[in-house]
Amino acid sequence: MLIAGALTFGSTIPGVAQQNLPPQVQDQLAAGVEALKSGDLDKAERLFSEAAHQGVKHPLVYHNLGVIAQQKGAHQHAVARFREALALQPEYGPSRLLLGVSLLALGKDIEAVRELKQAARLMPDQPLAHLQLARAYEASQDWLSAAEQLQRVVELAPREPEYVYQLARAWTKLSGWSYQQIQQVDPKSARLQQALGQEYAIQEKYDLALNAYRQAAALDPQLPEIHQAMAVILLEMKKFDQALDEVALEQHLVPQSKSAADLRAKIEAAKSAS
Repeated sequence: MLIAGALTFGSTIPGVAQQNLPPQVQDQLAAGVEALKSGDLDKAERLFSEAAHQGVKHPLVYHNLGVIAQQKGAHQHAVARFREALALQPEYGPSRLLLGVSLLALGKDIEAVRELKQAARLMPDQPLAHLQLARAYEASQDWLSAAEQLQRVVELAPREPEYVYQLARAWTKLSGWSYQQIQQVDPKSARLQQALGQEYAIQEKYDLALNAYRQAAALDPQLPEIHQAMAVILLEMKKFDQALDEVALEQHLVPQSKSAADLRAKIEAAKSAS
């Protein structure tokens, strides 16, 4: 697993007082780190397990045994090892992060969120921490929190297209979730029809979008943005007179709206050029 491989403990542990380990044990742990980095999981596991059996109480040992278990898909065992590492060094972010990853793999979403929130706190500039927390929120159907974390990921790594895609996906899920929530609270809500109109407009199903917006306006004649949204669609359809009528209704509701005024000017220019 790339995440685990990138977050192995090295031969020195930040924030942990170095024990007076015998030179041969230090060499043994260093050899285990090198074996793990090279992908020789069996050799690394043997070396770290021998150290544990010898009574070496060091977070390096337990964290990297957790990494090995996680890479082998033994998530229950990985959880136990990461917890042993955290008992010795509670504030080590990578252990929190990888513990959350294994908890998520085991379907323990609430526990995963708790650990990954700690990881994001300890490693605020690490995109992987926020990305995994977003995945835990998604598993919990908390799309608002997932979108917030993915927004942070994109801020930290703006040139990574996969992160931008994941953020867009979360926004889409959040939109659908919001639609369902409105429907449950008030199936006859004007906002419900407005949300439906927006979804149809995105899909370029303009007739369906206009119908939904008209229903929204009928349910709440004082609701702003509805007529402006219809005007935008009608402009796209080159129905300039109808678009101007809708803008006029929007400006009647919101006389100070600059966006409505700008849209009117755009429609009039398009009509003159046609």
